[in-house]
Amino acid sequence: MTQQNQPQKRWGTRIPRPVLTTLAAFLLALLLGVGLYWFQPWKLWQNATVHESLPTAPTSQPTAQATAHPLPPTLPQTLAQGTLISHEHATTGTAKLIRLPDGSHTLRLENLDTSNGPDLRVWLTDAPVKEGTAGWRVFDDGKYVSLGKLKGNKGDQNYAIPADVNPSAYTSVTIWCDRFDVSFGAATLTTA
Repeated sequence: MTQQNQPQKRWGTRIPRPVLTTLAAFLLALLLGVGLYWFQPWKLWQNATVHESLPTAPTSQPTAQATAHPLPPTLPQTLAQGTLISHEHATTGTAKLIRLPDGSHTLRLENLDTSNGPDLRVWLTDAPVKEGTAGWRVFDDGKYVSLGKLKGNKGDQNYAIPADVNPSAYTSVTIWCDRFDVSFGAATLTTA
């Protein structure tokens, strides 16, 4: 009995090289697009500077009695403040917790200078501020309240604290990257 050369069975058909190349290029473009959207690296070279004045109490029409016995104007009062330290990105500036003349509270960032990034937020937290990489991810472990998106990565800016939030329950502030759960910089708030 002689053995004949029989063709081996293949389990699939071979995909032509041009189709594989096109498919690989499409997948690479898709991955690049998703990566660019997710990381937004161009923001590292873009700065947004904001210069807001400290808010004041709304003015009202003086009454006859108020005109006869004027009250001295009430000024904003700094309750607590701290110096921002760097975490994931170099960050400097001052954070101040301020009570306004109308009794409302605001968080003020002065001389802020940090990197721009995707989905940056300003948080009041009860977490202790730690130096170095040990402090990068601690701020979502405890109690925190988001005061909104970071208005700009440079300058002076104000963030209203909601009326139902007790500011004395929070001991620190962080510039928080919500997309990657990491602090760009933070400050311990100490009584002024």
